[in-house]
Amino acid sequence: MRGNLAKREPELLKRWEENGLYQKIREAKAGRDKFILHDGPPYANGDIHIGHAVNKILKDIIVKARTLSGFDAPYVPGWDCHGLPIEHKVEGLIGKAGVAVDPATFRTECRKYAMSQVDGQRKDFKRLMILGDWDNPYLTMNFKTEADIIRSLGKIVENKHVTKGFKPVNWCMDCGSALAEAEVEYQDKKSVSIDVKFAFADSAELINRFTPVDGVDADLSGLTASIVIWTTTPWTLPANEAVSVHPELEYSLVLLKEANELIILASALVEDALGRYGIDAEQAQVVATAKGKDFGWVVGEAQDQQLLVQHPFMPSDSDANAPKFVHVITGDHVTADSGTGSVHTAPFHGADDHNVCKGFNIDSKQMLVSSEGNFISNDALEALELTGLSVADKGNFRVLGILNENGALLKKQNLTHSYPHCWRHKSPIIFRATPQWFISMTENGLLEKAMKEVNESVEWRPSWGKARIDSMMTDRPDWCISRQRTWGVPIALFIHKETGDLHPETANLIEQVALKVEEKGIDAWFELEASELLGDDAENYDKVTDTLDVWFDSGVTHYSVLDQNDQLVSPADLYLEGSDQHRGWFQSSLLTSVAIRETAPYKTVLTHGFTVDKDGRKMSKSLGNVIAPQEKVDQLGADILRLWVASTDYSGEMTVSDEILKRTADSYRRIRNTARFLLANLKGFNPETDMVAPENLLSLDAWAIAETEKLQKEVIAAYDDYAFHSIYQKVHNFCVIELGGFYLDIIKDRQYTTKADSLARRSCQTALYYVLQAMTRWIAPILSFTAEEMIELTPGETVESVFLTEWFEAFPELPEQELGDDFWRQVMDIKTEVNKSIEQARNDNVVKGSLTAEVTLYCSESVKAVLDRLDEELRFVLITSAAKVELGEGGQPSGIEGLSVAVVKTEKEKCERCWHHSDDVGSNDQHPSLCGRCVENVEGEGEQRKFA
Repeated sequence: MRGNLAKREPELLKRWEENGLYQKIREAKAGRDKFILHDGPPYANGDIHIGHAVNKILKDIIVKARTLSGFDAPYVPGWDCHGLPIEHKVEGLIGKAGVAVDPATFRTECRKYAMSQVDGQRKDFKRLMILGDWDNPYLTMNFKTEADIIRSLGKIVENKHVTKGFKPVNWCMDCGSALAEAEVEYQDKKSVSIDVKFAFADSAELINRFTPVDGVDADLSGLTASIVIWTTTPWTLPANEAVSVHPELEYSLVLLKEANELIILASALVEDALGRYGIDAEQAQVVATAKGKDFGWVVGEAQDQQLLVQHPFMPSDSDANAPKFVHVITGDHVTADSGTGSVHTAPFHGADDHNVCKGFNIDSKQMLVSSEGNFISNDALEALELTGLSVADKGNFRVLGILNENGALLKKQNLTHSYPHCWRHKSPIIFRATPQWFISMTENGLLEKAMKEVNESVEWRPSWGKARIDSMMTDRPDWCISRQRTWGVPIALFIHKETGDLHPETANLIEQVALKVEEKGIDAWFELEASELLGDDAENYDKVTDTLDVWFDSGVTHYSVLDQNDQLVSPADLYLEGSDQHRGWFQSSLLTSVAIRETAPYKTVLTHGFTVDKDGRKMSKSLGNVIAPQEKVDQLGADILRLWVASTDYSGEMTVSDEILKRTADSYRRIRNTARFLLANLKGFNPETDMVAPENLLSLDAWAIAETEKLQKEVIAAYDDYAFHSIYQKVHNFCVIELGGFYLDIIKDRQYTTKADSLARRSCQTALYYVLQAMTRWIAPILSFTAEEMIELTPGETVESVFLTEWFEAFPELPEQELGDDFWRQVMDIKTEVNKSIEQARNDNVVKGSLTAEVTLYCSESVKAVLDRLDEELRFVLITSAAKVELGEGGQPSGIEGLSVAVVKTEKEKCERCWHHSDDVGSNDQHPSLCGRCVENVEGEGEQRKFA
């Protein structure tokens, strides 16, 4: 076995590909129980990063381990191919669809670009030694897959989970499109927070609805009263349609003495708010209190009894010369956590706002903000000089100026807070109401059914994954599945021009469209004339032009991939992705699967953490701490990167750095060198003729076999439990401690000095053969190249690949040994202590090495009883030229109670063959430089060993 993984691994990859290894595995496992790990599709854009490598390596380890366990475990990789990032890239290359080129040409170029990205990523994934059906991956842009995505939409429509509505959605001004919840991330943002007064149309009536505070005698007649709202989005004020208060929250009527006016604040926030305004206790007085329901409109009450407040600057919808008045309404979404306890309510710009206004039949008349995030042109906005201004900057500040001019701005200050951003552009989003298609969470009980699956049908690993998805799904809003894009699977529906209802033959129409898409791809829909399917009825229906959210594309792969591929089955045994997918693919897959078949698409969900640098920082090009997997594979080899993944506890953050990979390479060398020793000492061994019967094995060799078999059970259990770092620790420790530090160290003498076909040597080789066979398979899922090299060099019958085998089960049935497992464990501990004493003597220049030493072990009766059983073979176990056991005390104390060790330099001659020092060196005239034992091994029948 040689090193140089970076150069030699590609040779194996080429051989795997030329020999069709993946297909041979499928043929070998045909008819076995299946294990399906469904690949969450990476996005087909850009080079793979270290997170991709972690994800794919973990999946590969699992699939290979299940293959060795005898399962038919196909791995079909996939890619997500539609969506905005690809559109943007292609726009930069050829221009906008419908402007520079026609949409069909644009989609063709998107498809070409996505395919080029798939090819690049596929090459890098294969280089990571990942076995899979790389020639037949699933791509969401495959015509058949696009057709099945449309079919899955049809099934969800048929099950009455799809609705159309005009609701506020997450809107990216850079994308010019709605975003799903999974496409939103939270970052800190600097905003302007403002307190704004809305004056009551009838202050006297408002005052009458409050209860005076005992002991306060104030004349409030003739005073104006305002309710104060607090907001961090001034730009939404032109769309205000109400002010919301909590029905059960107590509010205070506060007299501002200097201004001689009244304001309403939540009682719990009076002190904070007045402090924010710079008004001290002597300048303000709480004169009356009331609950929100006393002055706010409650659902079910008559509208004409309700109080109105004047909008700070917008004119009436019906009369541009008159002010606009809005209602004070009640809503449970209002809190007294911060602000004023009263909420500016714009139903076009917030989900809570939309929902509370819907309950009062309050609606906005016109969307005032364009898809690009600019105020539109209308008379009111023109007059206020807002038209064309961006709500992200100039429009926001213009609103502040208008408020200040009108005397409605009570306070303005800067605030840094967590705010939703587009996950692609990293820019702040807005909430904007547009006509969109939704998968309803409540209309047909979808969320309730999904939560039941989360809690009853799915195993979440680690266990906190259940709590994470539970918190993200509890009370989640409807899923906006429509996008206003060119490159995406169409929402292939027809809606009535007047009623907005879906065509009554939607199920049949969906299938007809899907058949066309199977032939021509998504262009078949966009080029379709409605009359081709609807005939004369086409004039009554509109063809929907929106595309599906890409999370829908990947979310329905349980139907479009698992259900359509004969190799695969649904539900999958395992979904494995990063922890961010609790809000992404895990959730979109769950919701669509429950919507289609009322069951989860997976039996188990396994989560891995993110990669961070040595200081715990996320990988970032700007920070210069990125570890490129391609570079590390070219430098170190894929097996090193795979070993790092396996050795790291992936349930949390995964720290990676050049230093960590260097240490991993050191650990790898220990495993590889152990394998090299095993192979080197099996040269000339034929397992068909040279195997020693179990009853004839030397005790130490039988122990090594038993230890190997015992460890194998632990390794397989750890693979089944996805505890890969435990496997690394167990195998590495076995190489270092049981093998390298004990067994292999001891048997070198037998291997190098006894007769080639002696029982002592063949017994040892028999044990080495079993260890090698088992160990090769243990490491195969992780160190795939190294394991393939090992199995090629293993003596006896050869196999084409370790992945065409299963766990080694041909261990011999060992008879009860004379010494037993516990005995050798005790001896191993004693040897460790003796080694420490010899090392100290070497450091003190007493001896040069263990074979120049003679040791005396002073023991208690219990320790002596153990060592006496080895008799003359004790020195071979301790690898010293002489060893004796004495009852009592003497020498230097060790770490074992009842044992102390004395080390002296031997005065005996050195045998040039075995390097042991012995009194009988030179006793044979024909071999003057050999000891008597070596003479026997050279010319006689050979020495006999019983134990070691």
